[in-house]
Amino acid sequence: MPSSCPAYRARLIGWGGYLPEPTFTNAQLAEAYQIETDDDWIVQRTGIRQRHLAPAGQVTSDLATAAAQQALAVAGLQANDIQLIIVATTTPDQTFPATAVHVQRKLGNQLAIAFDVQAVCSGFVYALSVADQFIRSGQVRNALVIGAETLSRLLDWQNRTTAILFGDGAGAVVLQAEPLMESTDSGSSNLSQPGIISTHLYANGQYADLLYTDGGASSTQTVGTLQMNGREVFRLAVEKLQEMLQTVLATHNLKGTDIDWLVPHQANIRIIQAMQQKLALPDSQIIVTIDQHANTSAASIPLALNVGLRDGRIKNGDLVLLEAMGGGFTWGAALIRV
Repeated sequence: MPSSCPAYRARLIGWGGYLPEPTFTNAQLAEAYQIETDDDWIVQRTGIRQRHLAPAGQVTSDLATAAAQQALAVAGLQANDIQLIIVATTTPDQTFPATAVHVQRKLGNQLAIAFDVQAVCSGFVYALSVADQFIRSGQVRNALVIGAETLSRLLDWQNRTTAILFGDGAGAVVLQAEPLMESTDSGSSNLSQPGIISTHLYANGQYADLLYTDGGASSTQTVGTLQMNGREVFRLAVEKLQEMLQTVLATHNLKGTDIDWLVPHQANIRIIQAMQQKLALPDSQIIVTIDQHANTSAASIPLALNVGLRDGRIKNGDLVLLEAMGGGFTWGAALIRV
């Protein structure tokens, strides 16, 4: 679109998700990998009941492509209708090229800008914000934003504090530019028009040693394994996410009860419940999928969003709040009118 176009809002028009097989229940995981744990212990502390692990030979771009194809079908678009592909991932197929170009090739698209965003569990919100800016500026009309992970490839299966928490999967959305209507309220944005209303991104590298991998291309020439200080990650996640939610509400002069749906990063049920309490929302307005696929990092929000939209709980006109926090630390939120 030419730069002289009027202001645009990025509207959500397609969604999809993909979870690989096989599925491992807590008991099956403990048996298969000889982990000293049990189902009750995992469920009580995390809310996780099962996870999906990609088989050998299936890479992140395979998962991402499957989710993207679903999202394109819902949107009623062909691959070459997309001008921008962003993949949020911390488990790329290769150090380079970007996983997004592999997805582009597998979809049969030859026209799109394609690149990855790496913000770990916050990656999808970060990628959504980047795509939103491309659309708002008039540079693209249709964007495909994907969160995709094969986190099982980063796990130390002898470390029960991390091995039980993660799974593989991918979720995707299609965004389309829609002319922004004049605001009818006193705020800076029109809260009633469908689309991304605002995104809010944060980072603080002083916490980098609380959640990380002990490898990297320029340090060890290996990918390393996931390391985590679970107690501190939990404490800071609750603190930073609650502060952020207050900022989002204040920005738009909203109360927590004005939110129709909270779609949180699916890391730990107790963190989700803390955010629910902050917004004073009942269970019936929270999308929880952690029991089905564990923590899939950048894929967890789009997977949960896909579930809520496909089963009809999230309806046209609903005000939806996405939030996530991940290694870095990075954290972020997006307020969307569906």
